[in-house]
Amino acid sequence: MSKRIMIVDDSESMRMMVAFTLTGGGYEVVEASDGRGALEQLKDGPVDMIITDVNMPHLNGIELVRKVREHEESRFIPILLLTTESNESKKKEGREAGATGWIVKPFRSEQLLGAVRKVLG
Repeated sequence: MSKRIMIVDDSESMRMMVAFTLTGGGYEVVEASDGRGALEQLKDGPVDMIITDVNMPHLNGIELVRKVREHEESRFIPILLLTTESNESKKKEGREAGATGWIVKPFRSEQLLGAVRKVLG
């Protein structure tokens, strides 16, 4: 059975690129356009990983990480932040919130798949 990964990004084109990469790597993909939508989707069923942008309306990626970590059933879901943000203070904020890893956009398909495989085992 393939692993299920949630992509959270307010950019439809970015969600499409990430989904194309992940489905090509054999993963099942679900999508949300912001953090609020992601939390709603999590109520519909578990995912094996979340890949989220940082800068989004309604609930940004770092806030999403914090919210996911608050719930027992989702506390240990690996979360990768995929963002244009690359400054150390933002990365530190992501780590402190509970993010598993950080990938800077633009990404290479091999880079993203390598990170996913490393985290999911």
